[in-house]
Amino acid sequence: MAAFCCNISPIIVFFLFFISFVFPVRSSVNFNDTHQKFRPVDESKKLKFIKAHLTKINKPPVKTIQSPDGDIIDCVLSHQQPAFDHPQLTGQKPLDPPDRPNGQLPRTRMFEENSQIWSMSNEFCPQGTVPIRRTSEKDFLRASNVKRFGKKLRNPIRRDSSTNGHEHAVGYVSGDEYYGAKASINVWAPRVSNQFEFSLSQMWVIAGSFGDDLNTIEAGWQVSPELYGDNYPRFFTYWTSDAYQATGCYNLLCSGFVQTNNRIAIGAAISPTSSYNGGQFDISLLIWKDPKHGNWWLEFGNGILVGYWPSFLFTHLRDHASMVQFGGEIVNSQSSGGHTQTQMGSGHFAGEGFGKASYFRNLQVVDWDNSLVPLSNLRVLADHPNCYDIQGGVNKVWGNYFYYGGPGKNSKCS
Repeated sequence: MAAFCCNISPIIVFFLFFISFVFPVRSSVNFNDTHQKFRPVDESKKLKFIKAHLTKINKPPVKTIQSPDGDIIDCVLSHQQPAFDHPQLTGQKPLDPPDRPNGQLPRTRMFEENSQIWSMSNEFCPQGTVPIRRTSEKDFLRASNVKRFGKKLRNPIRRDSSTNGHEHAVGYVSGDEYYGAKASINVWAPRVSNQFEFSLSQMWVIAGSFGDDLNTIEAGWQVSPELYGDNYPRFFTYWTSDAYQATGCYNLLCSGFVQTNNRIAIGAAISPTSSYNGGQFDISLLIWKDPKHGNWWLEFGNGILVGYWPSFLFTHLRDHASMVQFGGEIVNSQSSGGHTQTQMGSGHFAGEGFGKASYFRNLQVVDWDNSLVPLSNLRVLADHPNCYDIQGGVNKVWGNYFYYGGPGKNSKCS
């Protein structure tokens, strides 16, 4: 079992600093207050804005499913989903599936694949519809910025990186042309210390100059009390074509991603989750660029197509990606004056290994020939290794893999 070199590329350091600067944590937030106080006129305007936005993103369902976790799943006609509010998609219907990449690895039987809590009732959306998690007024009122609900916070880029609040443990490849990526991601339910923090594990497909033109496609699982109102790990997607400024959003909270599947709900909770010294569960995700039409498709599990990001959403990603990144990210708000106790992954360090530390396995990229190939130059980086760390390796069963994560605040991380 070989360990990967920790030689750090300046490009990845710049990307991590960039996304940290774009989304710095506001230390002035009052964490005892769940939302801002408004004057009556301002409150009325805010509620009017929320109502209008809810009408826009909550489409009329043909069927509604009540999830055991409290979510409401609306079955919406495919051509009426939020994506088709986009001017370039108006009047169209979802595309047929593309050719999948060559070179899929055989699946192992060691791991069980996750389902979602809403589907445990054995109710599903009819053919011709897509399941969409209904957004509520309460979801909006939890947001730190109502007008940017469903988007990552936009802030000026700052030079000071010591208080940006975002911390990472990631593996990455760069220096080539990438047309997709695949990984199996271990799913846990990490503790998140307060509403304004999150913990996620995801893939990033990246292109651009890391300025205002940054393009990303993102997918994975996240625990985000602010966005969802609970501490369940949830399947999520994100995209942007301008460095998280005006474009893009989580899940289906704006026009962009086109869903084609009637059994997977983006934003819905994943179940079961892994347990320490117990059962291990993971989700397999594949993102790739359709060679024929140029759209970026998303696959969940063993051949389940979720949908696609149309190529016209992007600038640099209309061609290819220049970097692929895998790993974990948390927000450290320092609300108690010290480092957060928000966990990454399982909440345990990489050195504890299988059944204790969280992992990414079978990491691959898609090349110019629409073929899945092993990573040839995976590097790993933890920007706060006393709080969250990462260890990579390669073997015949898992291919390229790494363990990552940690507890946050501890005797060496304060």
